[in-house]
Amino acid sequence: FVNFLKNPQQYQDLGAKIPKGAVLSGPPGTGKTLLAKATAGEADVPFIAVNGSEFLEMFVGVGPARVRDMFAMARKNAPCILFIDEIDAVGRKRGGGNFGGQSEQ
Repeated sequence: FVNFLKNPQQYQDLGAKIPKGAVLSGPPGTGKTLLAKATAGEADVPFIAVNGSEFLEMFVGVGPARVRDMFAMARKNAPCILFIDEIDAVGRKRGGGNFGGQSEQ
């Protein structure tokens, strides 16, 4: 990924499709954030970190507006690394499980 960020033209000349992103998954404390920060540092690109829980709001429309603002900032600073930590918090809240039955939480 570092080489993709540093020399995208090299890959475009070969006809390769440059990846738009990657998903780092694993248990807490395994170094996902550290790996993303190190990649940004090696590639000399901005590192933007946000937490998934920042998108959960009591008022309708505030969360989606934050998502739009975050991606607009990433586009403005491209190429960059946008790291969204705890993105599963968004799915848990939106998925709800409000239909009765057993919950796995």
